[in-house]
Amino acid sequence: MNKYVERLYNGIIKENPTFVLMLGMCPTLAVTSSAINGLGMGLSTTVVLVLSNLLIAAFRKVIPNGVRVPAFIVIVASLVTIVEFMMKAYFQSLSAALGVYIPLIVVNCIILGRAESYASKNPVLPSIFDGLGMGLGFTVGLTCIGLLRELLGAGQIFGVQILSLSWFTPITIFVMAPGAFLVLAFLVAGMNIIRKKMEEKGKPLAEPAGCLNGDCANCGQAAICADKKGV
Repeated sequence: MNKYVERLYNGIIKENPTFVLMLGMCPTLAVTSSAINGLGMGLSTTVVLVLSNLLIAAFRKVIPNGVRVPAFIVIVASLVTIVEFMMKAYFQSLSAALGVYIPLIVVNCIILGRAESYASKNPVLPSIFDGLGMGLGFTVGLTCIGLLRELLGAGQIFGVQILSLSWFTPITIFVMAPGAFLVLAFLVAGMNIIRKKMEEKGKPLAEPAGCLNGDCANCGQAAICADKKGV
């Protein structure tokens, strides 16, 4: 498989941030009350991921190792500010709906994790595709959750009434906070079924690593979590 296609495949399927690695849960649960919110948040994060990976990979040899994380944060924060201003200028309603979660992209563990574990160690082009794959995987995850929550909670998809209210009674819990957990649980269960089938075919999906299971040795953030010996 072409290495660029592989980066896309890893981000969307094999290492999907939402359903496989379980990263970025704060925006995943908070903004997916509708499909358009999930799509908007996912695409905003994708833009930041691609551009931050590009810049970090381009400057990886000149950023001092001791200040790499602050440098990454400055780069990401600058890009997030640009994205936020653009959304306020051209997508006011979406910007208002996403609210504080757009600025919080700065500290999204997906972005900092890819910067530390991939972009800072690889050339520009593969890093761009890595960011694109991870961003699209995140977008797919958020949009799927938003679609199900909006359909079950309002009978709509992207604001268009699909289920007639003459016979369908919206299940309002799905557009509330508990609904996010319920939909995420069912989708993760579905992904686990897919994982099992792919393992049977000899193509296993990625296993959660790092802080998700206490495996500091395989975590790209291990060097910055704490200055410990023997971790």
